[in-house]
Amino acid sequence: MTKNELIQQFAEKAAIPKVQSEIIVNQFFGSIFDALVKGESVEIRGLGTFHIKGYRARKGRNPKSGKVVEVPSKKLPCFRAGKEMKKLLNGDTTKEDDDT
Repeated sequence: MTKNELIQQFAEKAAIPKVQSEIIVNQFFGSIFDALVKGESVEIRGLGTFHIKGYRARKGRNPKSGKVVEVPSKKLPCFRAGKEMKKLLNGDTTKEDDDT
């Protein structure tokens, strides 16, 4: 599903104009991006958690030439699926009582 398809589907299900749906979807993604840039994680119950994973600089090897190269440190966004999503994807439709 593309972002445009998501916007269209949201507009249809919420019975709102596509323009409003686009604003909502863009604001939703923007809020996630803003939190990740600040170094915060974003937890959406039932879906999962977005977080940033940092990798330190290291020496790598160019596979073509075999020469040693410096690989700079970097940060990458990561997503970890929640329990409910995992159950849904694996066909488990049983509901657990949440006693916590």
